Amino acid sequence: MDADGGSVSGVGIEARLVPIQSGRQRAIYQFTQQSLPACKPVLTPTWVIITFLLIGAIFIPVGLVSLHASQNVVEIIVRYDADCIPEEYQSNKVAYIRDSSISKNCIRYLKVHKHMKAPIHIYYQLDNFYQNHRRYVKSRSDQQLLLGLKYDDTSSCKPEELNNGLPIVPCGLIAWSLFNDTFKFVRGSEEMKVDRKNIAWKSDRDHKFGKEVYPFNFQNGTLIGGGKLDPRIPGLALDHIFDQLSDQEDLIVWMRTAALPSFRKLYGRIEEDIEADDVIAVYLKNNYNTYSFGGKKKLVLSTSSWLGGKNNFLGIAYIFVGSSSIFTSFVFMLLHVKNRR
Repeated sequence: MDADGGSVSGVGIEARLVPIQSGRQRAIYQFTQQSLPACKPVLTPTWVIITFLLIGAIFIPVGLVSLHASQNVVEIIVRYDADCIPEEYQSNKVAYIRDSSISKNCIRYLKVHKHMKAPIHIYYQLDNFYQNHRRYVKSRSDQQLLLGLKYDDTSSCKPEELNNGLPIVPCGLIAWSLFNDTFKFVRGSEEMKVDRKNIAWKSDRDHKFGKEVYPFNFQNGTLIGGGKLDPRIPGLALDHIFDQLSDQEDLIVWMRTAALPSFRKLYGRIEEDIEADDVIAVYLKNNYNTYSFGGKKKLVLSTSSWLGGKNNFLGIAYIFVGSSSIFTSFVFMLLHVKNRR
């Protein structure tokens, strides 16, 4: 017993006598021996009350500013999937949307109640569409989007990896179900220009979709999912120039899947102001099938603020947390006054 105790004590004394050669070694030694200087705040009632009061004093103004910015965003939402069905097909909407011989043209009128300052963002909103389904999310090939036909392993794209024995570019259910409704906006007798460039993330355009990758064998099967990709750059006289995937921004936006069953995706921007009481005629093509699964389609026009789009939740959350903190501080203050030590 004594021998063991003496041995341990001797080792401890020997360890304490080890010379520390540098500041870095000294810091490591102090850290391993848990002898670094430390500060342990003492949470007195006064400090707790002051802390909660400061949180409330900071959060409430931030919440009010955020809520004010959100309230200044002008937003117009119109659902069009139900109204763009002819009367004779109201009882069988799926048959209407699947019949390519029937015109899908539709006109909706939007009344602007408040001045909308450019840029005005155009979104399409889908409800009850589960882009977060496991099988749907996995049905894609990121390597193929980047390399094209040079990458031949498309097993992850099932069931849309091959057609007639040839690979599909882009493959997978996500690309196959590409949204293909179109919108044209007319004010008075003038068509409003819609800018559809730069609607996708720059990182996606530059690093996830190849510059030399082109659509191939896409939507050529018997079962057509959504939109078809334009294989050529519009407006160019050179027919041999093809539209690469990094330029198909509607596809890039669609391929970034949503986490919730109700989501919006950017369609384009209107780069001119819209005055209050203006009436906008929307000429749309109701091509996309949401009727087979009970989905809804909406068109959204929205301005933006320094905080982004319309989102009251952030401001309300800040105000709630700040108010709760101030209320808690008053409760602690009353308890401290009543039960002073």
